[in-house]
Parts: sequence; C-alpha cells; structure tokens
Amino acid sequence: MTCTVKIGSLALKHNVFLAPMAGITNLPFRLLMREFGCALAFTEMVSANGLIRKGAKTGNYLDSTAEDKPLGVQIFGADPVILAEAAGIVAANGADLLDINMGCPVKKVIKTGAGAALMRSPENAASILKAVRKATSLPLTIKIRSGWNHREVTALDIARIAEENGVDAIVLHPRSAEQGFRGSADWNLIKTLREKIRIPVIGSGDVRHPEDAVRMLEVTGCDGVMVGRGALGNPWIFRDVVSYLKEGTLCSPPALSEREKIIQRHMGMELEYAGGHHGLRNFRKHLLWYTKGLRGGNIFRKVVGTTDNSDIMLKLVHDFFHSVNDGSLKIRT
Repeated sequence: MTCTVKIGSLALKHNVFLAPMAGITNLPFRLLMREFGCALAFTEMVSANGLIRKGAKTGNYLDSTAEDKPLGVQIFGADPVILAEAAGIVAANGADLLDINMGCPVKKVIKTGAGAALMRSPENAASILKAVRKATSLPLTIKIRSGWNHREVTALDIARIAEENGVDAIVLHPRSAEQGFRGSADWNLIKTLREKIRIPVIGSGDVRHPEDAVRMLEVTGCDGVMVGRGALGNPWIFRDVVSYLKEGTLCSPPALSEREKIIQRHMGMELEYAGGHHGLRNFRKHLLWYTKGLRGGNIFRKVVGTTDNSDIMLKLVHDFFHSVNDGSLKIRT
C-alpha cells in the first residue's frame, strides 16, 4: 500500500512522513528517523519574522546536511510580505519543500494571527498563499487543523483556497485548535477532503502503530500518512509502518539491547550537534519517551532527570537495561 508520491516537482520514495514538531524535529532527530525509513522529514516550526531578522536561534532551525534529504521546512507567520520573504530564504538554504503552518494551537502563535488563527481568516490565508507561491517555485504545502472548534470546521474551505492558489498538497490533522491533542482525530474529515480536492492529501493524527497507518489509508483514501507523536521514543515506527504497508507483515518489537543502542546513538548525535550542556538537556525528554511503558522506568527517569553529566547518564542507561536483560523488566501493554 506504500507508493511513490509527488508533491509538486518532488518525487518521494514512499508515502510515510515525519511531522514537524516544535522542540523535537531538529537535525539529529530527523537523521535518526531517516535511518529507519522516513521518506520526508520536516524541521521544527520556524518563525518567518525570525528568519528575515536573521535571528541566530531561528537560523539554526534550518541546519541540515546532505543526508537530511528530502527536507521540508515549516514556517509560520501572519504577514504575506514577511512570509514571502522568508520563503525566499528557505529556498536559498536548500530546502526541498516549504510548508506553511496553519494549525498550531499554541496561544503565543495564535495571538499574532498565525498558526490555527488562519483557519478563521480565509482572506489572509489566501493572501499569504498567493504571495508565497509567487515568491518561490518550491513544492508548497500547508498543514491545517479541522478548524477553530467543532462549530467552526473550516478545513475544506481553507483547502480549496490553497488549491486555487497553487499549493501542491494539504496535510490535515483533523482535530480543532481548541481540542489541541485531546480526544480522537476525525479521520472522516480526511476522507471528505480527499474526495473534494484534486491535490494530494496527507493524513495526520493518531498514527501510533502500523495498523493505524493502514487503516487511515484504507478508510480515508489519503495519499500519505504523517507520523508525529507516534515517533517519540520509537524510531522503529517508520520501519514497522513501511514493512506492514509493503508486505503485510508486522516486525518484532526491538530487543532491549537494540533500544539501548539507539538511545546511545541518539544521545551521541545530540551531544555532537548541540554540545554537552545543551545536547544533554535536549535529550533528556527523549529518554523519558524511550523508556515509557518499561517496568521500573519511573525510578530510572527520576534519576536521569537530575543528571548533568553525559558519561554518568550513559552509565545509568547501560545499568538500567543490563538489569532487565534477564527478562524481569516487561513492557506494559
């Protein structure tokens, strides 16, 4: 059921992608997900204002390598002129695809008129897309929510505006801005969108297992699947989804030794990228996800949560997994 997908001029080897996630999808994380089969990865959400003002921290979001391909860069903002200028900067930095965020529900983003606020402002959304499309020939996508709340479901209206203004694909996470990540994603809305517009539709939301990806494709008819929170502490999900879609076979869960190996590798990548202090601080949250559901993990996480030394943390990781190799540690289902 995997297939090659074209988004504008960009041909992708299959249709399983990594979602942009603030504070998560930095360069080390993207590279690791690619090793497990991710076909397209996105940066964290990048401020268009920050890009044109040449903020050092904002510019770091565009860090990439030759192995980090194909790369989608997601930007956010509310001013068509600024977003168009930012699109040029993104293109000059070697991105393969540009995404406009129209779904972020975070208050500090919404109060500027950006993110999910654009679901309530179709006129400004149209102005933004028209300006950005004129500014760059990069494949262009938007990532949207179902709407502002259950009474204002505007995804189809925004998708039609996008199609009219040269957008090459729509990514839909069918929860409302008010809903955040609570409740269930309404996959029926993905199906409706797929039936009503001609450009590709990528489904997002509640894809945590290979069976979820298959069901989303079957139920909605969408052109691709985007994995977000299901990849936290679980890079194997890309291997598993692709295997299940191609061959109908489920992979065995990673052995504890493999889990430890990937933790060590991911941590090493973070330390090399960001340096000891920042890399370790950023990696701590990943350790929480990697050990979630493991019996005894709560105590382990409390200990490593106060550790500021990478060598000590690696030893704690090794000791934790070594202590459970006798089978006494079970994964909670």
